[in-house]
Amino acid sequence: MSTAFIFPGQGSQSVGMMAQLAEASSDLRSTFDEASDILGYDLWQLVSDGPADQLNATEYTQPAMLVAGVASWRAWQAAGGSNPAAMAGHSLGEYTALVCAGALSFTDAVSLVRDRALFMQEAVPEGEGAMAAVLGLDDDAVRHLCEANSAGEVLQPVNYNAPGQVVVAGTSSAVSRLVENAKAAGAKRALPLPVSVPSHCALMQPASEKMAARLQSVEISVPGITVMHNVNVERAASADDIRALLARQISEPVRWVETIQSMVAEGVDTLVECGPGKVLCGLTKRIDREINCITLVSQFDLESALGGS
Repeated sequence: MSTAFIFPGQGSQSVGMMAQLAEASSDLRSTFDEASDILGYDLWQLVSDGPADQLNATEYTQPAMLVAGVASWRAWQAAGGSNPAAMAGHSLGEYTALVCAGALSFTDAVSLVRDRALFMQEAVPEGEGAMAAVLGLDDDAVRHLCEANSAGEVLQPVNYNAPGQVVVAGTSSAVSRLVENAKAAGAKRALPLPVSVPSHCALMQPASEKMAARLQSVEISVPGITVMHNVNVERAASADDIRALLARQISEPVRWVETIQSMVAEGVDTLVECGPGKVLCGLTKRIDREINCITLVSQFDLESALGGS
């Protein structure tokens, strides 16, 4: 059996999301306390008690998801779990993967994702950008749908999440046109997403440029565990490659289907979703029904994963 760990990004957060795993791991709280010292607010209280509106705001969601993923990984390690063959993270989750793989320090990553969120929010004023999930069309059809509804504005496929599930992003008006016209183009549905920034599209280029500069200030090394990157579905050959890929990632698509397919082609047959929720396991089943996917959200999950590792 060959195992890979995958780390979710924004969208998997919920109030109370770490409660079950906290019962299984006495050290989990210390990871949140460490992050709280860096951030200047009580992150554990926010993820435990909310309010949900604050947790769902990008500047709070990104650190919360990073820390939740790292805390889950540390719980796995503390329980005697072995290193996987590979790792990957969806969007923000790529930072979590790099921390857990040993490429980036936890302290630096907390500060980086806080700044990443702020750069993204600054790039497009709230209300001027939007995202929507298009269900039931293949990738090429979604690309054509974007072209037909852009009217000269930014409108792009940005998350290739699973066959028949592609997220688009762009200006609010262009996304609204696409949502209105999607069914006529053959889509089952097009659902606006409750997000405050249009991630992974060209509107995020200013944030990419700021992130490129910010990444020069932190120490990064080639990880000891393979990390597959969102932008090119490849391993990075150097620290500078990692910096470049992380900067590009903000304004370029997440190629998640190809990421999972690439790991399967290299012999991975089991995935462990390390962090809150089951979003990535749900996508995985749509990408490849044969692959086993385990979540790490409770003591039972942890024991099940350890038993199969």
